[in-house]
Amino acid sequence: MFTRENLTRAKRVVVKVGTSTLTHSTGKLNLWRIEKLVRELADLANQGKEIILVSSGAVGAGMDVLGLAERPKTIPEKQAAAAVGQGRLMHTYDKLFGEYGQVVAQVLLTREDSVKRTRYTNSRNTLLTLLKMGVIPVINENDVVAIDELKIGDNDTLSAMVASIVDADVLIILSDIEGVFTDNPQINLDAKLISEISDITPEIEALAGGAGTLRGTGGMYTKIQAGKIAVNSGVTMIIASGLQEGILRQVLGGENVGTLFLSKENRLHVRKKWLAFGARIQGVLTVDKGCEQALLSGGSSLLAAGITAVTGEFEHGNTISVVASEGREIARGIANYSGTETKKIMGLHTNEISAILGAKPYDEIIHRDNMVLLV
Repeated sequence: MFTRENLTRAKRVVVKVGTSTLTHSTGKLNLWRIEKLVRELADLANQGKEIILVSSGAVGAGMDVLGLAERPKTIPEKQAAAAVGQGRLMHTYDKLFGEYGQVVAQVLLTREDSVKRTRYTNSRNTLLTLLKMGVIPVINENDVVAIDELKIGDNDTLSAMVASIVDADVLIILSDIEGVFTDNPQINLDAKLISEISDITPEIEALAGGAGTLRGTGGMYTKIQAGKIAVNSGVTMIIASGLQEGILRQVLGGENVGTLFLSKENRLHVRKKWLAFGARIQGVLTVDKGCEQALLSGGSSLLAAGITAVTGEFEHGNTISVVASEGREIARGIANYSGTETKKIMGLHTNEISAILGAKPYDEIIHRDNMVLLV
């Protein structure tokens, strides 16, 4: 597990940089800041670190070329701007990294690349091969072709999924804010920066606001949700200011900057990571206190007796979320029964299932081997 004290030893690093960091208030690319970022990343690569860059900015770059004064609002307009801007953005990265002797590769992903396990595995193999070859992958969501059902939605989530896929040591999210504060620093001048978060509790989630800037799509809420994916995959995450020069060197040097999210000590197996963070959630099961304690402390399977509510329409084999009575997500797993069947047998003991369904193919709603705990 990486802490500030040993961050200098981090080998595989994913860096996410947002639209607000890469562009001016006009929407046009901030070439000075991009050049500074590229120089830092190239220097880290020269130190022998494996670097992956998750970059926003395609829509913003497209706005510049198309002469748009405001960020597009409709999906076709966003996709058109991304189609124009992605080439412009990648050309900029290729030129700047090339000046420092680094080779880059463009990788465009959609949720389909994580939902389907074969594509999840293929994405992992491709990225690991690029790193082995000394190439810096530059990743963005494929906004040009993605539709709502297939969108990851924001690059905070994308960067956490990428960090999980490649077993990164550290994920660094560069934003226009310094990290997580005790209150909104734009409103409350007494708000304090939280240096370290060891557990993403409901109280920590409550600190997150809505969307960030007009040019970006991710506020603090999406960053904390990304933190859940990262830390449960064994990846330490840091949120820091992308506006601060030399910030990557400071973070990886162990300096007390930004907010550090401590990772869970045990890395999940590739299949478990896909199950928890790649597969699309089709339903939600709410469980009582006794069931919650059994799952978290004893590694038990999820039985019908502990379920108090069923939400969503899901089928046998779908991935579903398990939440505690107060609404906190505690696990994800593969359902042995459909949503309709689960509603009929929730709250019942295992020996009562046959009388209700006419058959009892499974004793558990989710077997422990097909479940991932998230707390």
